[in-house]
Order: sequence, then structure tokens, then C-alpha cells
Amino acid sequence: MDSIQANLRDVKVKAKQLRRSGFVPCAIYGAGLEESLSVQISSSEARLLRKTKRTGSLVDVQVEGKRYHTLIKELDYNSINNEIVHISFQSLEKGKKANSVADIVLLNKDKVQGVLEQIQMQIPHAAEPEYLLDTVTVDLEDCPIGTVITVGDIPEFQSNNVELQTDPNSIVLRISEKKRSVEGFSDLSEPTE
Repeated sequence: MDSIQANLRDVKVKAKQLRRSGFVPCAIYGAGLEESLSVQISSSEARLLRKTKRTGSLVDVQVEGKRYHTLIKELDYNSINNEIVHISFQSLEKGKKANSVADIVLLNKDKVQGVLEQIQMQIPHAAEPEYLLDTVTVDLEDCPIGTVITVGDIPEFQSNNVELQTDPNSIVLRISEKKRSVEGFSDLSEPTE
């Protein structure tokens, strides 16, 4: 889903009432807008958006015949009620950098021989809209014990079009040796005399 339909929201209707009616309150703010827009989308469209996109994903939002090229800045979800509470979209302008985060997706975790420790789940960065990243993948298939991967090791972050907002030497993940049981330790479950 690269485009969603939204309608202007009646701000007199409370958000709770709006959600009961099957809609999710949203806001579009940022570049090129005189003021932020209060909009609403159907709950079903919001659930599909949550399922297929993430914070940092690009989405076109159509409101009353006008298309806004946006970035999902925040999706507020209540896991107790299984309800999307609010979505914030940042309007983007061509040629202007925006701040975002890229989720790190690890492939072949089951093939890692040692203990995998993922230290960072998201990488903050800035880029013009066409270069923004919502995910980067790291394939762990041939990574031996002792592997350490830093932000700067990820090819997508080596591009001149992406400005890192974290230290490129910060560790994303490491693979260490599995801990062995200490020799000479007796099983504490055995009765002692």
C-alpha cells in the first residue's frame, strides 16, 4: 500500500468517539504546509497500514483530491485494546532532507552458530525523500563467531545521499561464543549428605 485515502476531520468530534465510529484520527504536518491538517482514515485502512508499513515508511495521503507525499512519523498503538490510537504523518518536500529511522531486519538468524546479540534495532538518519530508508537487511548466513557489525558496515549507510545521525562505529550486533558450563560444578538438584 503506497497510497491511502483520508478525509478532513471534524475537530469537534472527540478522538474516542471517532475511534468508536470506525475511524482513526491522524495529523499531517511539516514542510510546505501553512498549518497541520487534522484528518481521519478508516480503522481497516489503518490496520492494513500498520501491517504493511512502519515508522519511517513513505506513504501518499490523499485528502480532498490533494496528494501529500508523507513519512509515517509515529503510529500510536494500544496493545491492550488492540487499537490504533493516532497516526502522525510528516509532509515531505522534494529536495529537502527529513529525519527518519530505518529498522534493521536480520536474515538467517537460525544459521548463527554462536550467541547473537542485537544492540540496535533502528538507525536514525536524514535524507531527501527519495533516499529515505525504512528498513535495511543484514544477512547473517556466513557470519562466524566473533563477528561485529557496526552502522558503518551496512552498505545502505555508506551512501552520500544518507546522513547518519548516529556514530558509524556504533555496534549494531555481535556474535559471541556460546557459554559453556563451568567444570567442577556439581548439580545442585542432587541431595547432599
